[in-house]
Amino acid sequence: MVSALPAANSSVRSETRPSQSILQPTGALSDEARWAATLARDATYDGAFVFAVRSTGVYCRPTCPSRRPRRAQVSFYATSAQAEAAGYRACKRCHPATTAPTPPAALADIQRLCAYIDEHLDETLTLRELSDRAHISPFHLQRVFKQIVGVSPRQYIEALRLGRLKDALQAGDDVITAQYAAGFSSSSRVYERAADHLGMTPGAYRRGAQAQTIRYTLADSPLGRLLVARTERGVCAIRMGEDDGELLDGLAREFPAATLQRDDPGMAEIVSAIANYLAGQQPALDLPLDVRATAFQRRVWEALQAIPYGETRSYRQIAEAIGQPGAVRAVGQACAANPIAPVIPCHRALRSDGGLGGYRWGLARKRKLLESEKMAE
Repeated sequence: MVSALPAANSSVRSETRPSQSILQPTGALSDEARWAATLARDATYDGAFVFAVRSTGVYCRPTCPSRRPRRAQVSFYATSAQAEAAGYRACKRCHPATTAPTPPAALADIQRLCAYIDEHLDETLTLRELSDRAHISPFHLQRVFKQIVGVSPRQYIEALRLGRLKDALQAGDDVITAQYAAGFSSSSRVYERAADHLGMTPGAYRRGAQAQTIRYTLADSPLGRLLVARTERGVCAIRMGEDDGELLDGLAREFPAATLQRDDPGMAEIVSAIANYLAGQQPALDLPLDVRATAFQRRVWEALQAIPYGETRSYRQIAEAIGQPGAVRAVGQACAANPIAPVIPCHRALRSDGGLGGYRWGLARKRKLLESEKMAE
């Protein structure tokens, strides 16, 4: 499996409003906390994760009445779909794959709370204040909010503020004006988050990333000509085609204000790894990444990376895996927006009838990638 997004050496920046999810539901839980909840059969964590037992090949809810295994035999997964993708089957005692629908009243409460947050971004919004307004405990609010919105209240607030910051900077406001318009109370907080979410300082973003240097190379690959580009953080674009000029024009359109600098020697190791992967000689890629992603795209791309080498999933299965079964079309759009195929293996996403569906770099390349993975198994 490709290294998870984001790995220790990766950077994936989220840049849209958080009506879509940014993190998996268990993003704030350590394995130690999950294990403690499992030992205690703590019902408050039921639905937040599942635990899988290697010796039995079964995965369960934290509240499962079965005898607890040794810690060394246990792995944790955010969703049932992830556990099943790893080869585990659902427990017949606790039925972990069954999820109860969100009550309409809870959905309406959270929608009203989101509207309140949107209208009061320029104020200090604490979890306690929000829980008092929703008339539920802070812990319960945290859990229900994540279940419905896909992010915690704090992440929702921060992403909204960062979105407003971007809009203000793009409109030409100076950094201080944009900072306060977005609801940030201090410059230190803005600059602390800017590197991850804007990819640069607010001032540089306002100037259109003119100080950014992107190094790139062009090379032959088993799937035609290959363009690979990277920033100081990591790989930011992988493009496949037949014409070097078209590939380079596409990179320039993607990063219109950046300085593009060709660097064949400096990119040779990365290109070699990608070429071996495309040829079916290397089942995994572990590269530093620097890609921008909406909150929803990030969840889709993480689900794609969870698909084992040589296997496929339907767009519907991916939508179910991220907890949004009705978002099949949006999953397809997220696959099409993937800027670093095949590091994020969107070629493993198929239609429900087994058809190839679409592929940004052409169906012939998608078919060849799938065939090379099956042959390499």
